[in-house]
Amino acid sequence: MAKRDYYEVLGVPRGASRDEIKKAYRKLAIKYHPDKNPGDKTAEEKFKEATEAYEILADDKKRQAYDQFGFAGVEGMSGGAQDYSTVFRDFEDIFGDFGGFFDSFFGRSGRGGKRRSSGRNTVQRGADLRYDVEISFLDAVFGTQIEISFSRNEMCPECGGTGMEPGSSRKVCPTCGGTGQVRRSSGFFSIATTCPTCHGEGEIIEKPCKTCGGTGLIKKNRRIKVKIPAGIENGKRISISGQGDSGSHGGPAGDLYVYVHVKPHEYFERDGYDVYCAIPISITQAALGGEILVPTLNNKRAKVKIPSGTQTGKMLRLRDEGIPYLHNGHKRGDMYIKLIVKVPERISSKAKVLLKEFSEVNGENNSPNPIRLSDLR
Repeated sequence: MAKRDYYEVLGVPRGASRDEIKKAYRKLAIKYHPDKNPGDKTAEEKFKEATEAYEILADDKKRQAYDQFGFAGVEGMSGGAQDYSTVFRDFEDIFGDFGGFFDSFFGRSGRGGKRRSSGRNTVQRGADLRYDVEISFLDAVFGTQIEISFSRNEMCPECGGTGMEPGSSRKVCPTCGGTGQVRRSSGFFSIATTCPTCHGEGEIIEKPCKTCGGTGLIKKNRRIKVKIPAGIENGKRISISGQGDSGSHGGPAGDLYVYVHVKPHEYFERDGYDVYCAIPISITQAALGGEILVPTLNNKRAKVKIPSGTQTGKMLRLRDEGIPYLHNGHKRGDMYIKLIVKVPERISSKAKVLLKEFSEVNGENNSPNPIRLSDLR
């Protein structure tokens, strides 16, 4: 198979600068690297082709020979697939600003140096746990205390968290030789990854604890009481320090997060620290005005004055009858009452006579003009 022109391979013009050549090669190398395309022979060939082109064009002498005599001028100069080491003398210069890519792709730094092992008997914080609880609307308003049951990892009492049988010890991991890493090569890359045998600790346990299987942790059920503060909103969480999983090798425990879900109320709706409800009134109450008793969050009834001539949708406010402020129960929001004028579906004969008389006295218009919709909002 005939070789393609090196400039064509990299997609650069013949007058391209060294920086342009580096940039073009870097893009192709990342796209076609074998570790990113395992088992893809086409990608592997494109990777080798791009690397060979870069090896020639990145070297001033080789590039001059290639420009003057073509492939014949650089015959034997390219390391080809056998040896790419000369290409990456300036590896840091080529890929230095692509550290983030290699971090995510290889699980380590993109640099060729050895990654430091996580260390033996590494102390690690325990995992955080989540618990979801559903409470009533009024429990969220005034606060409550609940008891929850959950399971978490705790230090094994048999081995004291070491993961070893009594009298046992640790030995150097035979897979990584105590470094906590294994190194694999792919082309010119030498990539260090966490040792699968010791999980990066560099040591293994000769006789794992039978109770915990060598993890140093066991599952245990816990029951604790949780205080739900007054005024908590739907979806908020409560943090309980140290009630998560125990840490490894004596590390601190994680936290428990209790997520609170509030059931909707049949009549009340919340908006911040204010509460809303709708109260029906009769047409005579709306027309004549008066006083009514409305339910409040405290399970009591408050006296509310209805102005005469009240229209449906009118809002009345009761100060300090809303939701207590979170962590400040002395301050509360307001309660808003939306008045809905209810027209009776059935009326007696006597009521009809009285309403007709009311209509005549009031001089009701049987041919009214339209009302702007904006006036009703």
